[in-house]
Amino acid sequence: MDGFKDRLAALGVHVPDILLPAKGTDWAKWAVVACDQYSSEPDYWKRVETAVSGAPSSLNLVFPEAYLEDPDAEERIERIQERMRDYLERGVLSSAGEGLVLVERFTPYEEKPRVGLVLAVDLEAYCYDADSSSLIRPTEGTIASRLPARMRIRRGADLELPHIMLLVDDPGRSVIEPIYAGREKMHKLYDFDLMLGSGRVRGWKIDEGTILGRLAEALEAVRDAGSGLLFAVGDGNHSLATAKAIWEETKAANPSDPGIMDHPARFALAELVNVYDEGLPFHPIHRLLSGVDEDELLAALKSRRDVEVKRCPSVEDAIAAVDASSEGEIALVHRVALLSRKGSSLASFKNPSAHLAAGSLQGFLDPFLGAHKGASIDYIHGSESLVALARMEGKLGLYLPPIDKSSFFATVIRDGVMPRKTFSMGEAPEKRFYIEARRITRCTR
Repeated sequence: MDGFKDRLAALGVHVPDILLPAKGTDWAKWAVVACDQYSSEPDYWKRVETAVSGAPSSLNLVFPEAYLEDPDAEERIERIQERMRDYLERGVLSSAGEGLVLVERFTPYEEKPRVGLVLAVDLEAYCYDADSSSLIRPTEGTIASRLPARMRIRRGADLELPHIMLLVDDPGRSVIEPIYAGREKMHKLYDFDLMLGSGRVRGWKIDEGTILGRLAEALEAVRDAGSGLLFAVGDGNHSLATAKAIWEETKAANPSDPGIMDHPARFALAELVNVYDEGLPFHPIHRLLSGVDEDELLAALKSRRDVEVKRCPSVEDAIAAVDASSEGEIALVHRVALLSRKGSSLASFKNPSAHLAAGSLQGFLDPFLGAHKGASIDYIHGSESLVALARMEGKLGLYLPPIDKSSFFATVIRDGVMPRKTFSMGEAPEKRFYIEARRITRCTR
């Protein structure tokens, strides 16, 4: 395996020592969904606590964001870090050895499974600046105010558990899919149903040198065919930014350490998925405005030379017109449906400079909302929810078109980060569950 490490390192990939629950652990109780899900639904996390019922669980090693504003946040962080040390000392987690993990994830909503590779990425190859040109890049702007709380959790923690999902632009399906095709010959690590009806997951260990060599070759080909971007962050932008910030902090605190570049904090676990994977849905995130006068907003849109606004006979007609519009570099117009109790309209942004309709819309909304005190915006998943909310008094729904996967990487390369809340990779139960772990502190034993 060592012969391929240098090639993978040049691609920003590190082969990690994976930690998994010890034999006899109840995997269904061990694995919990990404901590940034159900952030407004503490009742969900209460159900998780009930499902875990005191058993060893990744729930004890993560900080659900539903509790970030609670007054006992610092005490919770201390408990998390203490439990990490306890799990390591008691052997609740044990090493599965160096290697990657091939993951097959069935979800409640997609007919086909999502397939990914759990690996570690080199944070030296990643930059979260909006104009980043690094090999690994964010897809949304990093909000600096969201990092300190996350840094307090990671700082001093012995372990990391990944909910970060990276995307690779591989329409030829040359990177992950050939490995998946040979999965039955690999050592299976786990196979179990996820809690609370979230689907099923299976994982296989990848440590065979020939497979890793082919992976390096495939990734090199993708890199060489692209424009300097190999991995785009699909989920967990702020988690990866936190890992980067802590790594920079670790380097700065140890300027005379000759071995600092081998420190485990230099790397971060993530799951890599092909953006063209058939089990990976891309959903637009719609907007819902409150405290906005619809006629005033329509007038502001009509006053722009690059926008055409017209009334539609029905909600269905407005949505159909948006769904039929094209996205990406060749788009000559971006269409957005405006839905309210008064009726439906279609706004067409002509010759847009942004890659995506969300960019055209947000470029208009930001100054408009900034000039109207009392106006607010919410981000809505799902067309049915948006239509229902838009029927309420004082609400205005803005329906955005589907995301075109083929334009995803081109958008990041050309525009840098996307407008906030542009897309979602599935619903909450489809997000990554914590299973694998890795040490991010040096082992003193």
